[in-house]
Amino acid sequence: MNAAATKTWKLKALIAASAGACLLAAASPAAAQAAWPDKPVVMVVPYSAGGPTDVVARMLAVPMGKSLGQTVVVENTVGAGGTIAPTRVAKAAPNGYTILIHHMGMATAPALYKKLNYDPLKDFEYIGQVMDVPMTLLSRKDFPANNFKELLAYVKTNKDKVSLANAGIGAVSQLCGMLFAHQIGVQLTTVPYKGAGPALNDLMGGQVDLLCDQTTQTAPVIKDGQRVKVFGVTTPKRLSSMPDIPTLDEQGLKGFDVKVWHGVYAPKGTPPAVIDKLNVALRAALQDDNVKKRFAELSTEAVPMEKVTPEALRSHLAAEIEKWGKVIRAAGVQAD
Repeated sequence: MNAAATKTWKLKALIAASAGACLLAAASPAAAQAAWPDKPVVMVVPYSAGGPTDVVARMLAVPMGKSLGQTVVVENTVGAGGTIAPTRVAKAAPNGYTILIHHMGMATAPALYKKLNYDPLKDFEYIGQVMDVPMTLLSRKDFPANNFKELLAYVKTNKDKVSLANAGIGAVSQLCGMLFAHQIGVQLTTVPYKGAGPALNDLMGGQVDLLCDQTTQTAPVIKDGQRVKVFGVTTPKRLSSMPDIPTLDEQGLKGFDVKVWHGVYAPKGTPPAVIDKLNVALRAALQDDNVKKRFAELSTEAVPMEKVTPEALRSHLAAEIEKWGKVIRAAGVQAD
């Protein structure tokens, strides 16, 4: 091979090597996403262990992990009315390894807090809705009233003595209790707790009088019939799992309708391919037979599959922010 031929061959070899390197570099992000996840995924819960949202998270974690091929670890990041956890996730690396499950508190926080360290509509990617959970109005077992009519009469006569528990400022139980007190025209003594679990425990122990909370938390104690009294459900229709319990609407609180919805989120900038995999895992979990059974036991069910999409969750969140913003501002309630 003469000198000119040798030079030409080396130039072609160099070009080929450079092209191969470029192709490898270009393929690396796609390859990394294709391999995702290669370590456990952390699902952050804004409330205490044993509370309603925590219960939902732990039901979903196992089947989601099975679909992803990695463990989904549930971590409780509690505080500031459920706003610390979203802040943590909003600031996490956008790689899909830190995700958030939250209820309608994502929609109420912008109106409740003057200073919020995240924007629900700008700082997250959306994975999908999970479920709509009814709520129930309960009392301690030895509360003087035995039905809703007696409850109203007692509360209006003894309003200064009646305590209304909730899971903390900004919690759904606070909003439900606030709406109940507003509709019956009284102000009750509210007792905030660090989570729904402690609030329900003190209700059953007789330390507080009333609590409005999710069926994922209350259904088991209602069904055993020994530790609380139940005065109604917060949905327009009775629950098929507990058909003997009347609605608050049919007992006189017209239009009373509070359902707790949940959604799953990731930090803004999480790659679409990763969001797709998380969505597939969520959908698989909601169709898992064991999850369906547990939901039925807790008097709830998954939303229709057409709502288990990023687009549906974002649209629903935006509508709920507008809805609850009007209610909260009209009530003059602030959490900070």
